Parts: sequence; C-alpha cells; structure tokens
Amino acid sequence: MRVNSAHGRVSNDPNYATSIRVAYISAVGRARISAKCVKNNEQSVAALTANDIDTVILDMDGTLLDLHFDQEVWNRMLPERFALASGCTVDTAMTEVAQRMRSANRTLAWYRLDHWHEVLGIDLAALEVEFSHLVQPRPGAIEFLKILAESALRVVLATNAEPGSMQRKFDLTGIDRYFDEIGNSHHYGTCKEDPAFWPAFTNKLAIDPSTALLIDDDHAVLQTAIKFGIANVYGVRRPSSSGPELASTDFHCINSFDELLNALSSILTTG
Repeated sequence: MRVNSAHGRVSNDPNYATSIRVAYISAVGRARISAKCVKNNEQSVAALTANDIDTVILDMDGTLLDLHFDQEVWNRMLPERFALASGCTVDTAMTEVAQRMRSANRTLAWYRLDHWHEVLGIDLAALEVEFSHLVQPRPGAIEFLKILAESALRVVLATNAEPGSMQRKFDLTGIDRYFDEIGNSHHYGTCKEDPAFWPAFTNKLAIDPSTALLIDDDHAVLQTAIKFGIANVYGVRRPSSSGPELASTDFHCINSFDELLNALSSILTTG
C-alpha cells in the first residue's frame, strides 16, 4: 500500500505483428486497443483545484503500465500458441479464438486467466510469466505516482486485472506502494465497463464522484463512469508504446503525465 514521505508464425515484415493485432482485435472487440481513433483534439487539461477533486482514481494496464505487454500476450502469443497446440494456421487460430472469446466481451470472465485456460487450453498465467520482462511503467508514471503520494490527494487504483496478474505486476513494478486503496473489479463481481461497478466501488471506498478524477485508457470504462457521475475523466493518448494514438470527442486524452501535474499544480503545491 501507499507509503507517504516529506508503483506460431514468424515474419520479417515489420507490419506483421501490427496486422495480427489489428485483425485479432477487430474480430474479438478487445476494447483497450479498439477504442475510437479520431483526429487528435487540441484541448488541454483544465486547471483543477482542491474544490474540484480530492481523489485520483487510476487504471493500471494502459494507463500506468505500457499496454505493449498485454498486446504481446493476448494479441500475438495467444493465437500463435493456440495454433501450435491445435495444428492450425495462425489466421485460423485467430478466428477460432475470437469466436470463443466473443461471448465474454465486457464481462468479468474476459479478464479471468483461468477461464481462458479452460476455454482455450492455453495457460495464460504461464504466458504472462514468460513475457513478464515486457511489463514496464509508461513514461513518467512512477514520478507521477510519487508526487501524488506526497500530496493531500487520495490515490486509488481501479483495475480489471485478475488479482494474480495484478500482483505479478505489483511485484515487477512496485506501483502498489503509492496507493491509499486498491480496487479490483474481481472483488466486486463485475468489471468497470458495467454500470453496476461504479456505485459499488465508490460506496465501499467512500469516494464522492463529484470530486473524483479518473484516468483510464479504456473509452468504454470512461463512458460508463461519466454516466455514473464521475466528474473529471481523462483518457490516454497512447496506451501502448507499440500501438496507435487514440482520441475522443467526448473527453481529453492526455499525452503525458506532465499534463496532469500541471493541471494539479495548485493542489500539489499546497498538499
């Protein structure tokens, strides 16, 4: 918890991995990378004061941590390992995996590694361990967390990551030390995209949505949070170091944590 002081087929074509990701994501509907891509908006993060927020809610994968790891595991290695185990081509594997996964989209089962081990016969937990060297904080994330931890703001994690996967990432990055509270959707029985998550989450942690700031790379999560009443929400321009830039007409997507630090400067200097 927070410590206060005075977180199959090989090709030489460089576009090949991207083509796998795009095709697979399109088929499955995996929301983090399929979030709406539009022309980057030019608005910046407005200055926030202590009257505006008292709690910062942060997502983990794609917000604090580089989503490149998840892309590699789920969008490249999973279909390749399924193809190897099934004796089929990667393209066939991508289609089959997508069909099996589709029914779980936007449900908690989507994030359960043991569920997909049973459905697909691939040990996703072992796959995550194998590629754990790819788990990295996004640029500026650790410094951002350190500054928040020294402020008067309450810092809360809200993640859909399976608890075992979450803990592995904690062990690798140490980001858990910067949070006052850790909220995992598996403990609430519903994912963050579900409207039922936000009242349960905010009630249990005594969070006032009118004075909360949420940063998350998943646009569906942000839309659900807005409808619930979270007053300040921001997306992430580039969740993955190997993925595209994202934007929205509904909320600003930050380019860097410096944007948030500037917006919070009046609070941080008096915290």
